[in-house]
Amino acid sequence: MNLGSPGVPGSRIRREPPPQAKVAKLELRDPEERDRQAVIVGILVFALALVIIIAGVSSFAGWTPRSYTIRIEQ
Repeated sequence: MNLGSPGVPGSRIRREPPPQAKVAKLELRDPEERDRQAVIVGILVFALALVIIIAGVSSFAGWTPRSYTIRIEQ
């Protein structure tokens, strides 16, 4: 039984099979290294939050570094 159109030859183009998807390799990091990085990030975030809170409170209280005059005598 001919399933194609009558009188039309089938395609003779040879096609390469599609490339297989590359599987990403999981790199397992040392748990101690991961914990060290988490501690460093935590300390930096805490310090940044503390600076922002201090700056906000001092700004709300009306204190600015411009309110002081530094005199250098020689």
